[in-house]
Amino acid sequence: MSSPLHRNPPFRAEHLGSLKRPQYLLDARYKEGKSDAELQPLEDKAITDIVKTQQDLGFHAISDGEYRRHMFWGTFWPALDGMEEIKNPPIDTFRLYVPDIAAFMETGHKPGESVYCTGKIRHTGKSTYVAQVEYLKSVLPKEKWGGMKLTLAAPNWYHLRYVDGAAYPKSVYKNDQEYFADVAKAYQVELDILYKAGLRNVQFDDPNLAYFCSEKMLQGWANDPANTLTADALLDLYIALYNDCTAHIPADMHIGVHLCRGNFVNSRHFSEGGYDRIATKLFIQLNMHTYYLEYDTPRAGGFEPLAHLPKHKNVILGVVTSKFPELEDKEEMKGRIYQAADVMAKGQGESREEALRRVGVSPQCGFASHAEGNLIDVEGMVRKLALVRGIADEVWPGEP
Repeated sequence: MSSPLHRNPPFRAEHLGSLKRPQYLLDARYKEGKSDAELQPLEDKAITDIVKTQQDLGFHAISDGEYRRHMFWGTFWPALDGMEEIKNPPIDTFRLYVPDIAAFMETGHKPGESVYCTGKIRHTGKSTYVAQVEYLKSVLPKEKWGGMKLTLAAPNWYHLRYVDGAAYPKSVYKNDQEYFADVAKAYQVELDILYKAGLRNVQFDDPNLAYFCSEKMLQGWANDPANTLTADALLDLYIALYNDCTAHIPADMHIGVHLCRGNFVNSRHFSEGGYDRIATKLFIQLNMHTYYLEYDTPRAGGFEPLAHLPKHKNVILGVVTSKFPELEDKEEMKGRIYQAADVMAKGQGESREEALRRVGVSPQCGFASHAEGNLIDVEGMVRKLALVRGIADEVWPGEP
């Protein structure tokens, strides 16, 4: 992707999509067991309120907080023909060293459900997200529609977690390339439907790409005799898959990818490791306008990999944590942004000011990747978002 730098979106102050749910919504869904029909007016009210909060705080990439979802990956996959959600899936189908699966197991949990390929994958022609986009449009002025953000699950989400050969039946697909070809076609249809519904701002949520930074995961991969590919070869396939998924987007549709190291119950992370070992492939070969990167703790490494970010791509620096309520020091966060810009400037032969034109700031991840959310309350979240907006206003005065 060598298109011009895409701006607005992304904006200088961003968040990653998921926001803390109000307690009445959680109670209605999980304690009272209300039906979808009973939940809808409660969801509508909660979304209307959180949209106003985002606007009042000065954010432009407005989401619905993912309030209609249970988990961040949403409803795209189980709605496809050829994919089936299985309750209490067999543990022997999982790579137990993949960080999110390992985290489940280490805490005494196991996946309560997972989605498996059972036949040829096809999009039905009906998106499970159009109604969500339409509701967002109904509570936003038309001039704000271009910034509305919807998050999508990664196209590799139901592949990496499964042991080699368990992601799809061999009677359906002979190899990964055949499987990925149909996955890509399904995403192409989804993106086209969402574009026609008025969406112009898409963020893929992809912990899997960050797992390729994890030495622990890579060691597990190397020790697994069932694997028929190296981890590097699989990363290449995933990048090609993404590029196929987004190959036909219109020029005015912004696409970004969020890499994080997990946002599990009690604010637990899944993996560690800097972006160094994947930076060249991630920033140069993967066709994305924007990278939303976790940078709130040392587990994400330093800014050095950003030297590889081309001049026509953006980075949103997740230097503020969404996991805990303690507020970061604003001046320290500004200093980190300038450090990152200096690395980018040196790597691409430009000035700090030029590098800053393709930078924004955000929390490192969502506030509620799962419905329960992180160890922070709604008021704490609002203070974090206000801090992000305040940092952006001082680094980029007058910019959205």
